Amino acid sequence: MGKRALAERLHGLAGFRDPDATLEQYPTPPDLAAHLLHLADLQGDIAGRTVLDLGAGTGVLALAAACRDPDRVLGLERDADALAVARENEDAVEPGTPVDWLHADATRPPLPADSVSTVVTNPPFGAQSGNEGADRAFLRTAASLAAVSYSIHNAGSRAFVESFAADEGGEVTHAFAAEFEIPRLYDHHERERATIEVELFRIEWD
Repeated sequence: MGKRALAERLHGLAGFRDPDATLEQYPTPPDLAAHLLHLADLQGDIAGRTVLDLGAGTGVLALAAACRDPDRVLGLERDADALAVARENEDAVEPGTPVDWLHADATRPPLPADSVSTVVTNPPFGAQSGNEGADRAFLRTAASLAAVSYSIHNAGSRAFVESFAADEGGEVTHAFAAEFEIPRLYDHHERERATIEVELFRIEWD
């Protein structure tokens, strides 16, 4: 399945019913999800592999991975309501590989070390006061579980991500600029829709 066909398959999926600003819950745009999984597949990190969507939310990245012929896909999410939406979205997408949905905290996953091949994640950016560095915990979990991870971060995060990866014995092998479209979800949002610049990183973990 090509990138465009994958994006079209992900369009129209249900979002968060009651998004929590403290968790920085924003749905991953389908075009961005398709782009990330297309890049991962080109690197040989999806087909035939075990893929974990860390902090899966409503399941977009997990479902995109499940359409790319992986051996297994897991979607781990702490918000039970978001996980229920993800299951509904799976029924809509009907991916070739079923997703195993796990209700758990992404920073304390009930999975053994080195148990998955590839982590994909759209972590909280740490933009909310008191939530600074939230993406750091997701990267630390990815380092403990997977050989490779793909993650989405605020634009300008490259120095931080490269430094963190090096400290954890990893290496950023690819970095890509992208756009992240955000609908109006919270009271502090002034516009119906906004677009922010983000960066995608592929990290190989030792």
